[in-house]
Amino acid sequence: MNTDVTLLVVDDDLLTCTRHKAYFEAQGYQVVVAHDGSDMWLAIDTHPVAVVLLDVGLPGKDGLELARELRAHDGYLGIILVTSLNDDIDKIVGLESGANDYVTKPFNSRELLARVKIVLRETHHRRPTIDTDMRSFGRWRLDLSCRSLEDEDGAKLILSRGEMDLLAALARVPGTVLSRERLMRSVSQRPSETSDRTIDVLVSRLRKKLEADPANPQLLVTVRNEGYALVALRQQ
Repeated sequence: MNTDVTLLVVDDDLLTCTRHKAYFEAQGYQVVVAHDGSDMWLAIDTHPVAVVLLDVGLPGKDGLELARELRAHDGYLGIILVTSLNDDIDKIVGLESGANDYVTKPFNSRELLARVKIVLRETHHRRPTIDTDMRSFGRWRLDLSCRSLEDEDGAKLILSRGEMDLLAALARVPGTVLSRERLMRSVSQRPSETSDRTIDVLVSRLRKKLEADPANPQLLVTVRNEGYALVALRQQ
């Protein structure tokens, strides 16, 4: 059984998502589905995804562009591009986008399962073994599993839900710049109710609680015209 392995199916066709989810769950995998790039990043931020089955012909950003972004985000993530016969790409272009493999519809589910297993051997099982739930930065230790933050002396710091959501999103991808748009998806189940201003306010509050000098942040930094990143961070 592979219940410790999570697959992410990214496809705008609901029937395809349903079929993949049913088949791979029957094989013992955990399966999450997304229908576009925004849903995909929300899933990546909230689940320990090992392999992404990524449809090329997505609305908005296509699978090739998303594959490049995913590869920049995580060098150990397995990426399998799924295309239709009439998609105007070839295998070389697909693999150059950062994907590990490439399949063309229609295909047999067993073939896709075999490819997933191969990609897992190439990526997931080579990922360094660390406790991915614990993050340390500055004088702070963040336990993502129980959403608990404490200082080096063991004293707990209470954060609001929004502050914790934002900090956790940044801590899951240390050193990676997250846009305000992506952070908005992380701090609310209803991104339409969250604004750039909301993110800026949460960042300001976190800096006052975490930084030695909030006016000169060393942990939670701003990257001009791009977003925010959590730096000086090590995994435990």
